[in-house]
Amino acid sequence: MALDIANITFDCANAAELAGFWAQLMERPVDPEANAFFATVGRTGDGPTLMFIQVGDKTPGKNVVHLDLHTDDLPGQRDRAVALGAKHIGDFDEYGVVWTTFADPEGNLFDIAAD
Repeated sequence: MALDIANITFDCANAAELAGFWAQLMERPVDPEANAFFATVGRTGDGPTLMFIQVGDKTPGKNVVHLDLHTDDLPGQRDRAVALGAKHIGDFDEYGVVWTTFADPEGNLFDIAAD
């Protein structure tokens, strides 16, 4: 039996707030009953669920897991991510792929790429 991705989990300080950022970025709703301790995005939709859990102490250092998102409009999505509260970290063009790295409002890294 093959494995499927069930959740992509974020340790965070405020689950509802961070879920709100990711819900806007992904254009998906925050699931009902979200609160500061636990929230999800996309639990009943297609694809993996984004799950946010409040923790007292995040693991220090670089993320070992991050999301790679894809778009046909990198400049537009770059501007949109920053307007939603992401921090623009850098722009890259390597191996035939162009992407921008961001940090979400709690410092979790993610990339948006275009071919």
